[in-house]
Amino acid sequence: MRPDSRLGAVALRSYFDDIVSRYHGRAATAEEIDGAMHESPSDDLAAPCGLLLVAHQGDAVLGCGGLRLLPSGIGELTRLHVAVKARRRGLASRLLRELGQAARAHRLSSLRLDTRHDLTEARRLYARHGYRAVAPFNHGVYAEHWFAKPLGPIERSDVKGRVTPETPAHLSARSRADEA
Repeated sequence: MRPDSRLGAVALRSYFDDIVSRYHGRAATAEEIDGAMHESPSDDLAAPCGLLLVAHQGDAVLGCGGLRLLPSGIGELTRLHVAVKARRRGLASRLLRELGQAARAHRLSSLRLDTRHDLTEARRLYARHGYRAVAPFNHGVYAEHWFAKPLGPIERSDVKGRVTPETPAHLSARSRADEA
């Protein structure tokens, strides 16, 4: 899904609202969210540089995750987010698996990501999915922990195609407009 599509924009705004609010320890203002989105654009999460997955049920955005396609067979995960109302249902794990499958489909050999110190639940999630701490690979202002994971062959997702009350009805990598 394109970051500038309706669902993509809603998902990314929700992501930035969450991380900016957590950084400040209070609800973020619209201006702070806009500033963060301007400071860290997501334009590269569209072909040919990357992709954005958006989890949604109808028009309700439940979460998102981005994949940057970097040189030398490396992918970088970014913008992994699950809306508060959709947490504790395995959606973050599903997004990670689907992003891994997309990376394999693009013939990437490894994935990497960075995160902040205060995002402890994210760090636990990454560890559960085989990501290991690595030396810093960037100088991001908010990057405090760096992780990487080698990728094996393409696997079949055990939840793909199943819809339960605990999982979103749809994960989209592209919008209807992108398919036209």
